[in-house]
Amino acid sequence: MTTMARTSAGLAADRFYSAAVYAGFDGSYNSDNNEISSRFSNDVALILYALYQQSTIGPCNAPKPSSWNPVEQSKWKSWQQLGNMTTTEAMRLFVKILEEEDPGWYSRVSNSVLEPVVDVKMNHYSNVERITENENSFAEAKNVSAENGSLIETQDKDVVSEGLGSVDIYDLWISPPISGQRPKARYQHGAAVVQDKMYIYGGNHNGRYLDDLHVLDFRSWTWSKVDAKVGPQSEKSPSPKNIAPCAGHSLIAWENKLLSIAGHMKNPSETIQVKAFDLETGTWSILKTNGKAPISRGGQSVTLVGTTLVIFGGQDANQTLLNDLYILDLETMTWDEIDAAGVPPSPRSDHAVAVNAERYLFVFGGSSNATFFNDLHVLDLQSMEWSKPAQQGVLPTPRAGHACVTVGENWFIAGGGDNQSGASETIALNMSSLVWSVVTSVQGSVPLASEGLSLVVGSFNGEDILVSFGGYNGRYNSEVNVLKPSRKWTLQSNITVVPVHESASAVRNAANPTRDPQSEFETGQDRKVREIVMDNIDSKPTKSEREKTNELIIATLKAEKEELESSLNEEKLQSLQLKQQLREVETRNLELYKELQSVRAQLAAEQSRCFKLEVDVAELRQKLQTMETIEKEFELLQRQKATSEQATLNAKQRQGSGGVWGWLAGNPEEYTAVDDNA
Repeated sequence: MTTMARTSAGLAADRFYSAAVYAGFDGSYNSDNNEISSRFSNDVALILYALYQQSTIGPCNAPKPSSWNPVEQSKWKSWQQLGNMTTTEAMRLFVKILEEEDPGWYSRVSNSVLEPVVDVKMNHYSNVERITENENSFAEAKNVSAENGSLIETQDKDVVSEGLGSVDIYDLWISPPISGQRPKARYQHGAAVVQDKMYIYGGNHNGRYLDDLHVLDFRSWTWSKVDAKVGPQSEKSPSPKNIAPCAGHSLIAWENKLLSIAGHMKNPSETIQVKAFDLETGTWSILKTNGKAPISRGGQSVTLVGTTLVIFGGQDANQTLLNDLYILDLETMTWDEIDAAGVPPSPRSDHAVAVNAERYLFVFGGSSNATFFNDLHVLDLQSMEWSKPAQQGVLPTPRAGHACVTVGENWFIAGGGDNQSGASETIALNMSSLVWSVVTSVQGSVPLASEGLSLVVGSFNGEDILVSFGGYNGRYNSEVNVLKPSRKWTLQSNITVVPVHESASAVRNAANPTRDPQSEFETGQDRKVREIVMDNIDSKPTKSEREKTNELIIATLKAEKEELESSLNEEKLQSLQLKQQLREVETRNLELYKELQSVRAQLAAEQSRCFKLEVDVAELRQKLQTMETIEKEFELLQRQKATSEQATLNAKQRQGSGGVWGWLAGNPEEYTAVDDNA
């Protein structure tokens, strides 16, 4: 039986030729474009014409029209400016511009344009041919390359377009035929599934936050927009004027409501808002909460565990990264901040979170400014303790903005990136064995290698399917892709556990790297023994085989018991040695402490003596200054005394000399006066 499918190249060509027919192009270079000009503006019509010529003919080699025909000259110039643009890129841009001008065009032509399918043959390359059917022109991809039974990438995608019911393709992304009015391209939106319907709310498009709500019905694969109204905030408070657009929020299905938690907004509130959309009344409202609410943020993770929401991390309005942990009880609408033990993940946003066995919260990846993570952390929701288990298998590359869902014990993660390139692998973590595996990969810049895409798990024909939407990888996307996990990912549903033991014990052991030897020994006594029962095995083991199996199990358990007992004894001996070393260290520390106290006392005494010496030195300096002053005064007095004595002596000499000469000169009176004075 030949498998029918359409390649990504065929899908692109199909949509292009359908778009060209819808826009009014007939393929002739000199055709009359009155219909095109009447439907679009002149600028858009010229761009569409040039892209159509580039897609169907190639680069412009036509001679330049005469100047007297300005219309043909403008068409020629617009075509020539495209240069050597590839056919695929020209087709993509043609469809993109048409969708921007007329978003609902595809839904209007889906009933009239037949979608061709192609045979998948071995070792042949796809070849696109122009064909005509029902007077509509489109492309048909003749062959798709395949190797070892799996599809290989064609051109820039590994996405196969087909109807989901036509073939069984597992572990490969496909693009289903979608009808209805497709939502505007976006990323950082919220997505949730309720009764075979995927709801999309909010997001970011060209830097603008959105507030529209759309729904995709998995039964008919038809988009429709929900005409949402605004209801009262609560019974005691008036109705809010509007619900603010947001991005980076979380959308959770709860009872008959959709809960939108947190998110970036143009005018953010101080604390996290919890908005609810009632699926029965079609109205939005803001729920009133109790307790200390977390600060407003976006890029956080919100996980539903039972009747509570677990909120971790994110980035606030000031671009501060967070790693706080809160729980919101949905029955009482009460917030609680959790101070968990252990080492939490570093502050981050745009990470992925999943819960296993209603107990273990897994955190993977995310970013902190320019740093991207691929670490794995586990929070035990019973003991509220963080741990960082060892990862096994093919370790994922660091990423942020990825999306995730769980199917059984498998945690599927798609998309994300590191600001340089998108993550092309869709990966899965078995949350019991902590082993990573690669499910599939895509090539090129495609929505599945985008940041900010959404991923949900739904059901189609009784099988689980993963459904992705949107994302940003240099351009905003609005594509829907679907992956059916193969049976190897759902094998845990066919696992019988003997004896029945507490769920997720393997995770508990792996998530706690510092296990107590005694508890490890007790756990080893009742370690569960799994017998995998395959659906295609009809024969049952005989009694002797069961006995042999039981004996083997018993022998294995005994060997493990002996090994654990030996390990326990070694741990006890090592513990005693460590205790002895600890006592010795404590004794040595006590001695050192006493020595330190003695040195401190000596230092205090020396400081006191130094202070006294400084006081004495200051007094001596003052006395020395006083003595110097006295010496200076004494020298001054001596000089004054010497001067006085010299003056007296000089006066006496003058007196004696004057009397003799006066006598000789005949002046006895003067001499007598001088003599009397003497």
